[in-house]
Amino acid sequence: MTDEKEIRALIGNHFEPMKWGEDSLPDWDKFREDFLPDAILCGAARPVQVRTLEAFIDRMENVARKNLHSFEEHTRGMKIMRFGNIAVVLAMSELTENGTENNYDISGYLLVKSEGRWSIAAHAWDQAGHDKPVPEDLL
Repeated sequence: MTDEKEIRALIGNHFEPMKWGEDSLPDWDKFREDFLPDAILCGAARPVQVRTLEAFIDRMENVARKNLHSFEEHTRGMKIMRFGNIAVVLAMSELTENGTENNYDISGYLLVKSEGRWSIAAHAWDQAGHDKPVPEDLL
């Protein structure tokens, strides 16, 4: 598989283990596999709070899952810039909360390739909305 195909597969499938609902739980071990152990995550809330992967998972388990009965997120479009063993990806995702509430966000990823495998070193995101529409090239 080419580097671009590997990156598209990594980011395209990244959120699948994070979904939950009435009959399913998130697979945090599978979710962790996409990241370097010391990866950082920066959510949409401001002021920005840099979180470790474990702190992000803990927040999802103790805040999000208590407030949301179901959650799904699917990557819908992406742009990749790659040089050698580094890549930057901008991706648009569709989120469905409680089965009916649809939202969109844009994620920025810093990826590195080591030992033949692409991994997420950093992930930051922001919510799309009327004041920040989804860029057409990510639709």
